[in-house]
Formats: sequence, structure tokens, C-alpha cells
Amino acid sequence: MKPFRTLLVLLLAVISLQACTPKMTFLNSTIAPAATGTIRVKKDKNANYVVNVDVANLAPSKNLDPPKTTYLVWMESNDRTVRKLGQLTPSGKALEAKLAATAVANPDVVFISAEDNAEVEYPAGPTVLTTRK
Repeated sequence: MKPFRTLLVLLLAVISLQACTPKMTFLNSTIAPAATGTIRVKKDKNANYVVNVDVANLAPSKNLDPPKTTYLVWMESNDRTVRKLGQLTPSGKALEAKLAATAVANPDVVFISAEDNAEVEYPAGPTVLTTRK
């Protein structure tokens, strides 16, 4: 009975470790000081990375100085390439926004920039939130 219990405990430990998803937190911002957020990254069955971004208290981009049109989420992987993940639009009383995106590389850094145009290929506007330390 004791070996069975030991095996069961080990199996549960392995399963719980695999279920954990890496979590990153955005650092405080001087551009949007009240803004907070987290990023969760999980590998899917196709070996892609599902990136979930959740932010709160992100002021509308038109309220920035100078005003901008949109917020874009970007990721940087270990080969230092920057890729656009998508657009964020805060809404509701808590000014929350969520984004789920899929990437082929694991993000080392995730950041949000304020842009004049959602169609830009590379970040040109100020970085509002970042995980870079």
C-alpha cells in the first residue's frame, strides 16, 4: 500500500507542475501610473505559446499626452525579434482589457505601446507597460 501512495503523490506532483503556467507582471509605468497587468503563457498541443494579457486601469489612449489612437501589445523572444500580438481597448469602470494571442516562440518580454495607427509593423510610440526589468 505504501508504494502505491508514494506513486500517487509523485504522479499528482508531476501533473500539478505541468499545469502551472508562467506568469509575468507588468512593471509600474510613468505614462499610465495606475495601470497594472499580468501575462500568462501556456504551451498548447501544437507546441505554440498561448499568451494571455490582462490589464486594468489603463487610461484610454486618447487621454495620453500626446493623445494616441490605440494600444498595441508586442512580444520579444530570445532571438530579440519583436512581434505584434494585437490591439488592446480598455473598457468599463475598471478600464480593463484582455488579449489572447498565439506565438511560435516563447516571449521573454511583453510590452504595450501607445500608437497613432494599429497597422504599424514595429513599435514607434511610447512604451506604456513592460515586463522588461
